[in-house]
Amino acid sequence: MSARRLRTAFAEAQDSPGLLLWQVTNRWQAAQRAALKPLGLTHVQFVLLASLTWLESDGPVTQRDLAAHAATDPMMTSQVVRALQQRDLVDRAPHASDARAWALSVTAAGAALANEAVAAVEACDAAFFATLGSGLPRFSAQLRALAAHNPR
Repeated sequence: MSARRLRTAFAEAQDSPGLLLWQVTNRWQAAQRAALKPLGLTHVQFVLLASLTWLESDGPVTQRDLAAHAATDPMMTSQVVRALQQRDLVDRAPHASDARAWALSVTAAGAALANEAVAAVEACDAAFFATLGSGLPRFSAQLRALAAHNPR
């Protein structure tokens, strides 16, 4: 057997946590796309619509607040919010106290769709992560630790 040309710290590719995360993420996203397709939502549209529905109970939500909560790029968030607005799922109005910001709100149709979609997404998650069994709470805690780490 010849020496590997890739100089890596890992003896096996499957020992790389980054590669494993990539593979799992791609499989999970495919499952989410399939769960959301009948509802006419992309995954990012769902995340932003559900996040806005969640955040809105605390008062006016800016696009910046929404992007921060969802950990999405602010420019992409703006584009997706416009698409949701065109579907009458989200309203955008000038913010009452910040002339540079939009105040976002979910329409009744948007809230209904968000609630229908969250049921589909949570069922998809339950099936996808079922293999972890009693290890799921620990896995979720580890994901929270990774999500809190911002190397920028």
